[in-house]
Amino acid sequence: MLQYVVIAMLAVGAAASADWGQIAHVFLEPQLIRSAFADGLLSALVKTLEYTAGAFLIGLVAGTVLALMRLSPIGPYRWFAMAYIEFFRGLPAVIVFIAFSLLPLAFGGLIIPFDPYGVVWLALGIVAAAYMAETIRAGIQAVPRGQVEAARSLGMPAGLAMRKIVLPQAFRIILPPLTNELVLLVKDSSLVFIIGVSATGNELTGFGRELANTQSNLTPLVTAGLCYLIITLPLGFLARRLESSSVKAR
Repeated sequence: MLQYVVIAMLAVGAAASADWGQIAHVFLEPQLIRSAFADGLLSALVKTLEYTAGAFLIGLVAGTVLALMRLSPIGPYRWFAMAYIEFFRGLPAVIVFIAFSLLPLAFGGLIIPFDPYGVVWLALGIVAAAYMAETIRAGIQAVPRGQVEAARSLGMPAGLAMRKIVLPQAFRIILPPLTNELVLLVKDSSLVFIIGVSATGNELTGFGRELANTQSNLTPLVTAGLCYLIITLPLGFLARRLESSSVKAR
């Protein structure tokens, strides 16, 4: 009980000593919030969603392939999948972004299609695939093995049993963690500014950062951060609902 009283007293003391007028001016200036919307904040929000959606699709497809390779009885497939997963899970996403942005310099004439979308989708998707692969593998292993054996006893080929029986059930099981992966991708899309996209290609962080530098005020960056919450909070709520529904179904 004492610790709560101490925390409450510290919070009250901090609130009483704060210069709320200055805080509002630096972080929540109404005129600059309106200016952010007029200058293209909603367009940056759409760019964030586009970057996230493409990367999630690439990560999901590649992650499924890696998960199947990780469970394969063929040694080289397993070794490749394990090496890929460990490498990209241990590597900061920012380094992958920088590497992909420098590929055209390293390989003369190389053109990544749909620039800047192609670079962003590949960089984010490659990293996301490593995390999704482990999630999907866990979902596949959670499907009762007896169902696969029953399908095989009826003459169903292994590949068809995986597509028709195992994967649909596995994806139902892993919907909550996949939704969490989507939330992480939304936040990781903030790394796009590193590759130096044009103003029209800016996502929320890049947009807020440039406008904050121009206005010498942090309000545009705070506004961009609130837009991230508008995206991620409903996704987090959805993940919790899916997880709760999954527990009840069991």
